[in-house]
Amino acid sequence: MNIRQILQGKTINTIYSVTSDSTVYEALEAMANRNIGAVLVIDDGKLSGIFSERDYARKGILKGRASKDTLIREVMTANLITVSPEQPLEDAMVIMSDKHIRHLPVVDEEELIGIISINDVVSAIIHDQKARINSLESYISGSPY
Repeated sequence: MNIRQILQGKTINTIYSVTSDSTVYEALEAMANRNIGAVLVIDDGKLSGIFSERDYARKGILKGRASKDTLIREVMTANLITVSPEQPLEDAMVIMSDKHIRHLPVVDEEELIGIISINDVVSAIIHDQKARINSLESYISGSPY
């Protein structure tokens, strides 16, 4: 299974974003309204960062910054780690685990095409394992697949 298959299997594959000039409060409000844990930061059509609840906690509130006065560019993660749609699912798992991140932008030839979360990865693994188990059970019982 590759990253493209995960994107295709998502029920909602909308990219939610803010600009680096947005306030932290605006980003948090957008995240809360959509029940998501991170938004991409896009400036002039170019991916420039990601802002997550973790960024807010560690770089915002714990540093005494007010969310209505702090710009996203001050607290976002700018050194992005991305994956390509053709990379295997295992690559995403290793990256997320090693780097302790929960969201990965998917970029195809410098074009942003989506974002996957740890939840997307876990759901894909569960779905794949259920399909394998069903196939093996059918094989063992002699039933047609």
